[in-house]
Amino acid sequence: MQNVPEEWREGEERMGEMVVKRKVDSEGKKNEGQGGGEGEKESLMMELTKLVQKVVKESSWWERRGIDCSILAAAFLCLAPAFLLLGSSQVLYFSAGMLLMGMAHAVITFKGTHLASHGSLSESQAWAKVWAVFFIEICGSFSAQAGVQGHIKMHHAHTNVIGLGDSSVWKAPFLPRTVYLFIAPLAVPIITPLVALAHLRGNSVAVMVRTVLMVTLGLYSQYWLLIHVSGFLSPLSALLCMLVCRAMFSVTFIHVNIFQHIGLHMFSATSRPKRIYQMTHGVLNLPRNSLLDWMFGHSLINCHVEHHLFPFLSDNMCLKVKPVVSKYLTEKKLPYQEDSYFSRLRLFFNKYQELMVFAPPITELVGVQ
Repeated sequence: MQNVPEEWREGEERMGEMVVKRKVDSEGKKNEGQGGGEGEKESLMMELTKLVQKVVKESSWWERRGIDCSILAAAFLCLAPAFLLLGSSQVLYFSAGMLLMGMAHAVITFKGTHLASHGSLSESQAWAKVWAVFFIEICGSFSAQAGVQGHIKMHHAHTNVIGLGDSSVWKAPFLPRTVYLFIAPLAVPIITPLVALAHLRGNSVAVMVRTVLMVTLGLYSQYWLLIHVSGFLSPLSALLCMLVCRAMFSVTFIHVNIFQHIGLHMFSATSRPKRIYQMTHGVLNLPRNSLLDWMFGHSLINCHVEHHLFPFLSDNMCLKVKPVVSKYLTEKKLPYQEDSYFSRLRLFFNKYQELMVFAPPITELVGVQ
C-alpha cells in the first residue's frame, strides 16, 4: 500500500477521490464526488477502481516505480557528458552538449517534478517529501509547497471547475496569440523562480528559508559547473547557456499544460458531476510520442485521462492500465477523449480569443450532477 503524505491527500479526499492503492472495501464506504448515496454513478468508479487495482497488484516494483526511476537516473547521468561537451570549442560538440543538457533538464523538471508532486517516486512518506523538495525546488526552481497546493489540492481536486482547477493559471489574455503560444514560454525559466518567491508570502520562516536556499542551490550548481567544468569564461555566457537549456522545451511545456483541459467541458463548483464524469468530460489524451513520452511522462501525454482518474500511479503504471481504462469507459459509453498535438495547436491558434481570453461556458451534464 502506498503511503501518501496526509497534506497531499487533503484536497483530493475532500472530493472523495478513490486512490487506487486503498482497499476497495473502504472505498465502498466513501462518497464519490460531491454527492452521496450508493448508486450507479458511484459504482462505475468503484468498478473501474477494482479493475485497475487488480493490474497494480499483479505488477512488480520495476513496473510500478523502477522504470520511471531509471529514466530519471538516465537523465542525471546524461548531465556529465553534457557539461563536458559544452566545454568543446567545436560547434558540433558544443551543440550536442547544449541539446543533451536541454533534454536532460526537461526530463528532470517536467517528468521528475510531476511524479514527485504526486509522491509517485517512493512508498515512504518521508522520502516522498524529500524527492518533492529535490525535484521541485532544487531542479525545478519552484516552491514544493506551492506546487503541491496548486497541482494536487486545486488542479486534481477540482479539475475543470471554474475558479478552482480550470487551468486559468496558464492564461495570459493580455498577450497576442503568437506571442503567447511561441515566444512568451521562452521566459518560463526566468518567471518560475520569481513566481516561487511570490508564493512564499504567508508561509512559515522555515519554509521560506528552505525554498530560497534550495532554489539558489539548484541555480548556482549549474552555473558553477558551467564555469569550472565546461570552462565558460564569463558569467554572462554561463547564464545565457542556462537560459537556453532551460527554455529549450518550454514552448511545448506550456502547450501540454493547456491542450488537455482548456477547451473541454468546464463545470461550476455548485453543480459539478460525479468524479468519473468530470474526468472523462474534462480531460484529454495526446497520442504516443517518443520524445514527449520520455520528457513529460505518459501521465502528462498519452495517459492523462488515466492519470486524473488515478493520480498516484506512476507514468509506467498509467500506461499499463490504459487498455483497461479505455475499454471500460468505451463499454460504459463514457467519453475517452483523444486528439493530436498539432490538431490542438491549430484549435488554440484559430480560437485563441475564445479559449484563452474569454470566460469559458459552463457545462451542465443533466442527470449526473
